[in-house]
Amino acid sequence: MKFDDYRKHDAVGLAGLVAKGEVSAGELLETAVARMAEVNPRLNAVTLDLADRARKETAAAAPTGPLAGVPYLLKDLGALLAGTPTTGGSALWKDNVPAADSAIVTAYKQAGLVIFGKTNTPEFGLMPVTEPDFLGVCRNPWDTDRTPGGSSGGAASAVAAGIVPAAHASDGGGSIRTPAAACGLFGMKPSRGRVSFAPLGEGWGGASIQHAVTRSVRDSAVLLDAVCRPQSGDPYYLDAPATPFAQEVGRAPGRLRIGFTTAALAAPALDPECAQAVLDAAKLCESLGHIVEEVTVSGDLAAMQAAAGDVIAASVAATLEAEGEKRGRAVTADDVELLTWAMARRGQQVTGASYVRGLAAIHAYGRAVAELFKTYDVLLLSTLGSPAIPIGWLTENFETYAPRLFDFMPNTQAFNNTGQPAMTVPLSWSTSGLPIGLQFVAGMANEAVLFRLAGQLEQARPWFDRVAEI
Repeated sequence: MKFDDYRKHDAVGLAGLVAKGEVSAGELLETAVARMAEVNPRLNAVTLDLADRARKETAAAAPTGPLAGVPYLLKDLGALLAGTPTTGGSALWKDNVPAADSAIVTAYKQAGLVIFGKTNTPEFGLMPVTEPDFLGVCRNPWDTDRTPGGSSGGAASAVAAGIVPAAHASDGGGSIRTPAAACGLFGMKPSRGRVSFAPLGEGWGGASIQHAVTRSVRDSAVLLDAVCRPQSGDPYYLDAPATPFAQEVGRAPGRLRIGFTTAALAAPALDPECAQAVLDAAKLCESLGHIVEEVTVSGDLAAMQAAAGDVIAASVAATLEAEGEKRGRAVTADDVELLTWAMARRGQQVTGASYVRGLAAIHAYGRAVAELFKTYDVLLLSTLGSPAIPIGWLTENFETYAPRLFDFMPNTQAFNNTGQPAMTVPLSWSTSGLPIGLQFVAGMANEAVLFRLAGQLEQARPWFDRVAEI
């Protein structure tokens, strides 16, 4: 299959071609592998090539399922593929080879996806850029001097470059929405408990969730339908919806009440182009018949952020402590990156009492934000504080890391900690040609309203054919 034909289709479209016998799973795989060979040396999006393994599996048994034969990539964090290393972007885990698949990988295989590689991620998913020492810098296909975002940066870079139409991703503070926004993609962060992390434990006090970055809305919905299966013992879970999410895409959303803000929740202000993009999106929603009003997001954001920082830091400290026990020696500063070590040191100071109080502050913030959704169906705000930032800008000076971090991603972490579903939609581009994502948030467990709205926006302002030329 020629690449130009391959890129015309989303994952659902490619699966349809396979089902009709117009192309084989093997042909799709070879097209994806050829595209990877062409662009990956410039992007470093895919860091583990599993093409030979995928060829053998596809030859041994034709894939079946709703996405049968579609090439797919796993993020090198959170999703376990038996017999292959899951490094988490760290040399510390380079020999971390699981014996069994995780629940989400099992579901992907049952859906018929052909997994042929793993994608780049910052060490332990801690940054909104993808520049790990171990795996190397990942670049944005729209401008290779800029970041694709993080921590699912490799996934977004690969999708934006046309290697695959969709790829696995995860989001603990914005790690689906940030790279999707930076790379001109659709990115849905599901509700807490929607997708199981089994057999691993909860991530960052329940803030983390797995799903995907995609070019089309329907791919995101079909993929979420495939994996939203509660597993025995999950600490948080939501039952699969009565109506599949795939059926929500294309359904009229009705007349929604949409509150919008041009605020940067965790920073002084948005880049002017991002602020204007919010206003433009608000006008678009109004033109589609929705009631659109400016709002203020309530809640003690500073207390939530401080608490979330403690939870993340304590989690990092626990990870390094467990690795040290496994190795028979303590992990040292020489084993990990500077930020990871600093987070672990902070985590060692977090007492049990402060951790519990921190969770209480996070839950209080969630209750405060939920009040907004008694009046409004959806909240609209900018996904990022600016378009994609230059490679190295965030990490060049450790003293400026924290303010620059929230200048870039001021609006995503809040909704990890409330647990609500949130999506980024590529509705705008900067004057320099970089994508600008708009974030839409719904009430807990209400992905359906977001998928209906996203389908409407996709029809009103199509983005599928607007691709990075690399």
